[in-house]
Formats: sequence, structure tokens, C-alpha cells
Amino acid sequence: MLRSAKDLHGYTLHASGALSGSGNIGHVDEFYFDDESWTVRYFVVDTGHWLPGRRVLMAPQAIEKADWGTRQLHTNLTREQVENSPDSGTHQPLSRRWQAHYHAYYQWPVYWAGAALGGLAAYPSLLAEQEPEPLPDAPGDEDSHLQSSADVTGYQIHAVDGDIGHVADFIVDDDNWAIRYLVLDTGAWWPGKKVLLSPAWIEAVKWSEAKVYTPLLREAMQSSPAYESRYPITRDYEVQLFAHYGQTQYWDVEDHAKHRAENP
Repeated sequence: MLRSAKDLHGYTLHASGALSGSGNIGHVDEFYFDDESWTVRYFVVDTGHWLPGRRVLMAPQAIEKADWGTRQLHTNLTREQVENSPDSGTHQPLSRRWQAHYHAYYQWPVYWAGAALGGLAAYPSLLAEQEPEPLPDAPGDEDSHLQSSADVTGYQIHAVDGDIGHVADFIVDDDNWAIRYLVLDTGAWWPGKKVLLSPAWIEAVKWSEAKVYTPLLREAMQSSPAYESRYPITRDYEVQLFAHYGQTQYWDVEDHAKHRAENP
């Protein structure tokens, strides 16, 4: 199902086997995503009063079960594991070398170990079932391609014929944690209207300028189906959205990977 990143903010994470509030790890504060595949790689978890002043990273494969009604995510980790985990400081840049060390601690496969969206598998649930393997070498100076959702929120969106608004939110697929859309707030230009932009329709991102460039026209975006956060994003809505822009439609991970391979 497609979910708003803003809605995920504040979700409580529980340690495995926890039967009471004492098993809480913390709550989702933001996430880091890979700017090559536009996929969530880590949830940034605020541990609150349990580990004051500390935030920890949680890979999607650590999520064992989600209770969307009560806004809770149950993990396959213990509180002791989290407490003794390497401290990242959650300040970018997080090098591949540091990430490899972090994944080794939890015995998580690294996401750059294979060609699938999650590395060795398309879905985090499948990664969690795999036996740990030796991690590939990760040079410390290699660009990790990780971006903060909090930092990118507010980036200006630039169409072929001018600015059209700013990034207000992200829409993620809770099966594979791929970012399916950026939510654009058109601001004073079209007050009150929000539209969706697929990462496949992004031409470039200039991170130093905090700008996202798309080859779409402002007029096309103005007349696109509006996004209403109070309603779920349905398949019919997506069909209309893709048809409006004359874009290739793809729905699952394999099609998404094929689309990216054909449109580098």
C-alpha cells in the first residue's frame, strides 16, 4: 500500500517479544533514502527518554510487522541490540564503510550487494529470511547516495518553463519501501493544490541548490489529477495520472527495476 512519509512520522517501534510499553525502542523521526533507486534505506528513530539524545538507524528488514491502525512497527530486534549498536550520530554523510560495519553488527545484508531493489532481494521481508553472508568491500570515500527526507522536504521543483512549487512529502510503498512519488505543494501559484511527481519523471536533482528538475511543463502539471492526502491513492488514480503525462505505467518492483534500467 502507498503511504505518506509524513503520516509515518511518530510511529512507535517495538522490540521483539515486547509485551508492554517497556519494550518501546522509540519513534520514527525521518528516513534516509538512496538517491539512485529512490528507496528508503533507514528509518531514523528517536529513542526518547530511553536513550536520551540518541537517534538510531533501522533498516526496513528489521520491521517484522506493522500495525497501521495503532501506528506501531514491531521489529525483530531486542532493546539490548539497539542499545549496543554502533552510534552513527545520524549525521550525513554516512559512508558505505560505516554502513557495512552497521549491517555486520545486525547481520543485515547490505543494499548494494545485488541488483534487486533491496540488494539481494526485492523485498525487505525476503532479506530478513536470508542467511548472513560476507559483506562486500565498501571504500570509505565512496558516495553513499543517502539523502535525508527532512532535508529534501522543501526543495524547489523546476519544470521546463519555470518553478512550480516545492517538495512537501513523499509517498512510499510499504511492501518494498520504494519512493513512488514526491508530493508537490504548488504554493501561491495554484493555492491549495498538490500534485504527484514520480522519481521516473525527474531529470536531475541539484543537491547543492536544493532543486529538483523535471522535463514536464507547468501547464501539464496544473491540469494533472490533484492529490488529496485524505484519500488513499488507488490504482485507478495512478492510471489517470500516468495517462495524463503519457508515461509508461509500472506497478511492481520488477517492472520498476526494468523501467530504471531502460531509462538511466
